[in-house]
Amino acid sequence: MERLILLWETFFGLDAAQQQLVIGTAAAAGGILAYVVHQRRHVKSIPLGEGWWGTGEKPLIEDDKIYPFHVQTSDKEIEDLHERIDRTRYTDPLEDSGFHYGFSSTYLKKVVSYWRHEFDWKSQVVVLNKYPHFKTKIEGLDVHFIHVRPPHRENQKVLPLMLVHGWPGSFYEFYRILPLLTENQDGVVFEVICPSIPGYGFSEAPHKQGFDSLAAARVFLTLMERLGFSQFYLQGGDWGSLITTNMAQMKPQCVKGLHLNMFSSRRGFRVLLSLMIGPYLPFLVGFSREDVHRLFPFFEKNVWGILRETGYMHIQATKPDTAGCGVNDSPVGLAAYILEKFSTWTDLGNRDLADGGLERKFSLDDLLTNVMIYWTTGSIVSSMRFYKENLKSNPEKRLDGKTGIFVPTGLAAFPGELMHCPKSWAQMRYRNIYSYTFMPRGGHFAAFEEPQLLASDLVQFVRKVEEF
Repeated sequence: MERLILLWETFFGLDAAQQQLVIGTAAAAGGILAYVVHQRRHVKSIPLGEGWWGTGEKPLIEDDKIYPFHVQTSDKEIEDLHERIDRTRYTDPLEDSGFHYGFSSTYLKKVVSYWRHEFDWKSQVVVLNKYPHFKTKIEGLDVHFIHVRPPHRENQKVLPLMLVHGWPGSFYEFYRILPLLTENQDGVVFEVICPSIPGYGFSEAPHKQGFDSLAAARVFLTLMERLGFSQFYLQGGDWGSLITTNMAQMKPQCVKGLHLNMFSSRRGFRVLLSLMIGPYLPFLVGFSREDVHRLFPFFEKNVWGILRETGYMHIQATKPDTAGCGVNDSPVGLAAYILEKFSTWTDLGNRDLADGGLERKFSLDDLLTNVMIYWTTGSIVSSMRFYKENLKSNPEKRLDGKTGIFVPTGLAAFPGELMHCPKSWAQMRYRNIYSYTFMPRGGHFAAFEEPQLLASDLVQFVRKVEEF
């Protein structure tokens, strides 16, 4: 009754034009509801497919053994890095421009000075090797992953969990969250697998065209099967969100739960309707006050704002090899290209700061370690190609884009994420949402930036699924 009264008062508080808009859109919605219901077909899985991404022809038998791997370095590798850094040619920044034109060269010089004279790559290699690394051949590629088991305790239920990174991140993003996930939290403890997407870091790059998120999903499903896991949980952001979603679409019977910190939904009439009504009558379209705050004004936050931050994507989705030549040859160019994202995607307000707010959430050692993973493996170009492979056609017209996700799903909406997706929108694609959380702070690199918040949300989601 209170809602009806609120609806009545809100409606008659609108001016005549707004009232006509609400009446017209409501009538249109009723007129097409039967059509939408009739057209919707629930396809609960998508084909697994097959692929071969190694050099030459696919052999009759592929080695399926798992081999230990150790990150290594050498004096020669470090000397080459230092020589290239010493030859860097800088451009003077515009006055008072902050990070609005990209990475400020004034602050870049400070980062590079630390990199050249204080950063200890050999020590960071030891840090990287604190967890067990492995490689195994899948579809012609050496796939790298770390495998972290929790301390043994009696009567402890251990749940398998795969964490998948995105761009320009790496498996190292998860090093701060791993201790939280492998220690018992309210009866929940995980055995964690963190793979490197093929073409990223220590995973071999595909040698053939077409390696997209579906191929990565299939490779990672094979990895989990090879490790002996028939059921497991998944967590991802950025490309990791799409890859883990595809894994849940391919083998929903294997995925006990899917937790994402970046997610989107389909576009269409329902979204358009909610954008028209949402600012005035948010509860009619399932919006909360926080949704309204994060979404509107829509064009400023979700159209112009996205255009300002996605120039890199258009380059990488069209001609990645061209732009890649420069950043693969210059360590300073690579650092600027990658670290600018860790500034802006953490908080758009960082663009106003002379130092990009880079060290507010991250240490230079952690940031440069991630850069070094790309530099020492020469994988920046192959990582950029992943955009080309996934955006050759409209993603919404791919089979996975038209197929719902039916496994238990937990969604963590961080306020600093580039785009906000309300629960009412997410439900159009993720049909079995167990939890949807408005996170109090944090941006795109959730595990790296706010490990405690992400771990807590993941644990509470898993507890719901497991019915603890």
